[in-house]
Amino acid sequence: MTETGDRVGLVCPSCSSGEETVHEVLRPGGQATVRCTECDHTHKAEIPEEETVGLTVIVSQDGESFSTEMDVPADTYVATGEEFVVDSPDALMQVRVTGIEVGPEQRVEEADIEAVETLWTRAVDNVSVPVTLHPKDGNADQTRSLQVNVPGDYEFTVGETEVFGEEEFTVEGVQIREDAPEYRHEKLDHEGDFAYAKDCKRVYARDESLTAWSAW
Repeated sequence: MTETGDRVGLVCPSCSSGEETVHEVLRPGGQATVRCTECDHTHKAEIPEEETVGLTVIVSQDGESFSTEMDVPADTYVATGEEFVVDSPDALMQVRVTGIEVGPEQRVEEADIEAVETLWTRAVDNVSVPVTLHPKDGNADQTRSLQVNVPGDYEFTVGETEVFGEEEFTVEGVQIREDAPEYRHEKLDHEGDFAYAKDCKRVYARDESLTAWSAW
């Protein structure tokens, strides 16, 4: 449903001859009042409603998942790796497409939205990243793991030191997730290499915490 302030493409009777220009909706309705942003001409126009289709979306986050239904434009084309906003009764979140199901146990990398039965996604606005820490002395028997919760666009950079509460560590490598956009390598380990948290499968680091091994 078109609302006041929406922007739509329409033919302007004042400045365009057949070509659509961007119009701002001043008053919605059957014959909406719109203003051309090119010449400021205000006129009445019928705004065609966009055809939509219902879509089942599965959202995974921190090992749990939920299902929601969305209405999306019928002319949409979707591919794995793309991101969009899911507006569900439970939450509003940014997600990344991890699987496109077009039939029973039939998945593809891309498809017209009308052919999609279920869209599998992973929340990427806030993520939990596993971190493997090893002590400064290199004793592999004392390697430990922890989880850090950060925004999806948080950057982990090889060679930089991170502090989370009482935990402090220097990043030595980053394993990239299979659903992430293209990176130079699946594992980044050169000084200055970085990856966004939403793309990190695991971070490998040297433990800098002063009290990390006090119990040993």
